[in-house]
Amino acid sequence: MGAENDGGSGPAEQARAHARGRRARLAEIFRFALVGGVNTGTFFGCYLLLHPWMPYFAAYSLAFLLSMVGSFFLNTYFTYRTRPTWKKFALFPLTNVTNYLVQSVGLYALVTWAGMDDRIAPLVAAVVAIPFTYLISQRILVPRGSGRGPAGPGSETDERQPSRLA
Repeated sequence: MGAENDGGSGPAEQARAHARGRRARLAEIFRFALVGGVNTGTFFGCYLLLHPWMPYFAAYSLAFLLSMVGSFFLNTYFTYRTRPTWKKFALFPLTNVTNYLVQSVGLYALVTWAGMDDRIAPLVAAVVAIPFTYLISQRILVPRGSGRGPAGPGSETDERQPSRLA
């Protein structure tokens, strides 16, 4: 007799599923980076628009908050393709705290211990912080049990739930 089809759970199908998961994860990381670029542009644009009307630190703070709200919605809908909720919205600032802490520690270490130029070190520290920020934001925005296993993004049960924030 010929080889039996076991419903696609053989080694070849598992390899294809793993490859699909890897491609999906890379696409998600690309979307995360794209949202980060848009968020940076939004922040700076808001800051420049607000600065003539208020003190620079107030303009900075308001631009930061506005861009963080925009980042939340872009990351939920575009990056992770999940629904926003009030709980996620409340936890989302932790991604910014994480980013700030990793960048701050990185900046200090690069300048003080590695002797890096303090004009370049912030950029390097920002790049180093990206994976940490990605992992924290994914943990907050992608619900457990959403079908995202080792093979990467899959069918997300979260998608079928009505939006509680939008």
